[in-house]
Amino acid sequence: MARIGGIDLPRNKRTDIALTAIYGIGRFNAQEICKKAKIDGSVRTDVLTDGEVAALREVIDNEYKTEGDLRREVTANIKRLMDLGCYRGLRHRRGLPVRGQRTHTNARTRKGPRRTAVKKKKIAGKK
Repeated sequence: MARIGGIDLPRNKRTDIALTAIYGIGRFNAQEICKKAKIDGSVRTDVLTDGEVAALREVIDNEYKTEGDLRREVTANIKRLMDLGCYRGLRHRRGLPVRGQRTHTNARTRKGPRRTAVKKKKIAGKK
């Protein structure tokens, strides 16, 4: 089993697809990593030798920011926006969409489930 960047790569998948399991590596970067490590992307992860895994690990460690470092950077950027009090920071703070989407309808992913309005009961005999 290949372990890169603290993540176990999925077994029996193409190398370029399996690399996308690492946070911060998408399809394009995975293909670029395979080229730089001189490994065919269509080779399954089960078949990779220790040398090939070491080559992949070296390319990723030297040239890409992944997993914990990238997560910390993203959260620091969001915290910086919130501390500045800019519009994007306020949207993050309130848990609303940040990139200009409409909120009159939709936006349920950010806003959470609907909260229904509760009507007051009328008490019999009182006006």
